[in-house]
Amino acid sequence: MELLKTISPVDGALYVERELATSSHINAVIQAASTAQKDWQNTAIEQRMGYCTRAVDYLVAHKAEIAEELTWQMGRPVRFAPGEIDGLEERARYMIAIAEPSLAPTRITEKPGFTRYINHQPLGTVFVIAPWNYPFLTSVNAIIPALLAGNTVILKHSAQTPLVAERYSEAFTHAGLADGVFTHLHLTHQDTTRIIQSDAIDFVAFTGSVPGGEMVEKAAAGRFIGVGLELGGKDPAFVRADADLQHAVETIVDGAFFNTGQSCCGIERAYIHHSIYDDFIEAAAQLVRQYQLGRPDQQATTLGPLVRTSAADFVRGQVTEAIAAHARALINPEDFAMDQAGTPYLAPQLLADVNHNMRVMTEETFGPVLGVMKVTNDDEAIQLMNDSEYGLTAAVFTQDQEAAVRIGNRVNTGTWFMNRCDYLDPALAWTGVGNSGRGCTLSELGFLSLTRPKSFHLKTAL
Repeated sequence: MELLKTISPVDGALYVERELATSSHINAVIQAASTAQKDWQNTAIEQRMGYCTRAVDYLVAHKAEIAEELTWQMGRPVRFAPGEIDGLEERARYMIAIAEPSLAPTRITEKPGFTRYINHQPLGTVFVIAPWNYPFLTSVNAIIPALLAGNTVILKHSAQTPLVAERYSEAFTHAGLADGVFTHLHLTHQDTTRIIQSDAIDFVAFTGSVPGGEMVEKAAAGRFIGVGLELGGKDPAFVRADADLQHAVETIVDGAFFNTGQSCCGIERAYIHHSIYDDFIEAAAQLVRQYQLGRPDQQATTLGPLVRTSAADFVRGQVTEAIAAHARALINPEDFAMDQAGTPYLAPQLLADVNHNMRVMTEETFGPVLGVMKVTNDDEAIQLMNDSEYGLTAAVFTQDQEAAVRIGNRVNTGTWFMNRCDYLDPALAWTGVGNSGRGCTLSELGFLSLTRPKSFHLKTAL
């Protein structure tokens, strides 16, 4: 029997061990999901909303123990871990609240002698593949809307956060959901590919790396099914001369270093107007030095380890190369006692005098590092923000809303922020451009990829 083993970044010890699904179990789950979907799609929308609400209630009620599990699985400081369930609740309850009007038939302008409308039919069975960095927040974007739309769901969660999948199953079982409507599987990469290629899977929702997205697309090629891909990011922030400097510093630093920088929509590069550049980096460095790097199971810790040592080594490599190319490191790693080579514990770093010849400004870092560049005007900032293969979110800090909109219209990004960053508003479409992926989750538009239109054209006057 093959085993899934989760090594905790907290202490490097084995935290979770589970049997991986066998071929016979996988086949049974797929068949059960397909069979259950026929009844589930005929369940009234109000009932689907009720099941989802009860599942969310269950997760919220167990927030404390779930937070502790998150800390040990992926390393987020325990003082911040409960926020994961707060975010899940916000998104899930919003999608539940808008489900009925969003999924109602689209009415067409009246035409004498005809009744015309477009129904939104469920696709069938949705396969959700979720990552470890925000394990509930990323998965809820697909799971709840898919179920509300009348689909059944099979969840494959990251091997780093397998207990998240089990918590979902507990929640939906507690809610009284029928067998087969929601199921989780612990899978190998090979079996994940096999499920994508199954004729019984009607949509794949993937969140993860660009190489992972490429794997999903290749596996689904020729099947003519929808594939939603939320991939990487190298998200920029631009601070204009008229910005509230203190607010910009606090927001960008938090957006760069929260979750140890392991966020697809975290700020990884900042462009600062030359007139306030020195003031920005001085204030930002002062703030970054206040982080407490330590074991995430301790309340005093504000910066935990990266998910694994290899991830920390990758970030160290980017920083070392940048410094060798004359970037200026504003943070002394020796001030952070837990920063040790050969461990996932890594000091935060703020790099000045960087440029786009350095990997740290073009390649996704996914760690506690922020590169800062000086710019002379809006046009230069726009050019640099667009100099990326990614386009998930971008932010501007200014007191001029008209300028913010004007600049935002020229930046290639899925979400454009003014005076904030690193946040998903469930009322807005979550999407990306370039290597940040394709498709859309959240908002009323998030239901579109999880349903298919079915037109009714009824001639009533003969």
